[in-house]
Amino acid sequence: MLVDTHAHLFDGRFRSDLPAVLARAAAAGVERAICIGIDRDSNRDSVRLAKHYPLLVAAVGLQPNGLAEVEPGDWDEVVRQAETEPKVVAIGETGLDRYWDKAPFPLQEEYFARHMELARRLGKPFVIHCREAEADTVRMLRDEFDRHGPIRAVMHSFSGDLPTAQACLQMGLYISFAGMLTYPSAQPLRDVAKEVPLDRLLVETDCPYLAPVPHRGKRNEPAHVAHTAAVLAECKGISADEIGEHTTRNAKALFGLGG
Repeated sequence: MLVDTHAHLFDGRFRSDLPAVLARAAAAGVERAICIGIDRDSNRDSVRLAKHYPLLVAAVGLQPNGLAEVEPGDWDEVVRQAETEPKVVAIGETGLDRYWDKAPFPLQEEYFARHMELARRLGKPFVIHCREAEADTVRMLRDEFDRHGPIRAVMHSFSGDLPTAQACLQMGLYISFAGMLTYPSAQPLRDVAKEVPLDRLLVETDCPYLAPVPHRGKRNEPAHVAHTAAVLAECKGISADEIGEHTTRNAKALFGLGG
């Protein structure tokens, strides 16, 4: 069995066939998928979908690239959803992004800190987006770690180097790999994955983005997480069934998933 720990199933590309998408996921061995919100509307949609489909749970947050468009009340709604909605298992996605440069970096840092504080207060994990901001992300996580101890979080769709991964692992985080792991050019990333302990590994799709080989260039969906898991198993020198067991156990531990 597998858990897709990062899926944007609110995306309009799933509007016409989401039941079939989830049926394919179940047939591929996906027992749970986490629908990750990125802004006010997608948070609402993620919670709604999680309430409707037993396969789904939700995470709510304000992704760094949309922070310049945040309206009054958006953060308060994240807090309310995180506090009151039983299907919300995590905070985020949150984090830092220097690639797109769509929001002032101090604003990104402010909201990253807000998400971390909310997650800590509620005893929930948080989901980290990091793009070309590894040093800044590790700096803020280190401050959190130094003040409050081990961090319950995941570096989603990890694409950083081994020192970044090691710093995150040392602080208690999990490392999640998406379809990029399967790309021919991604040997450096596979080298990093080889070094991540089995008890800290997660898999995800980040769908509808980052479809793995052999679906690259097409819409990604939760069923395709099996391809990433297979490559991760090769990296670790174990069977696909074993990587499924480890990553599913890790996802249940991090996100408090029953069953």
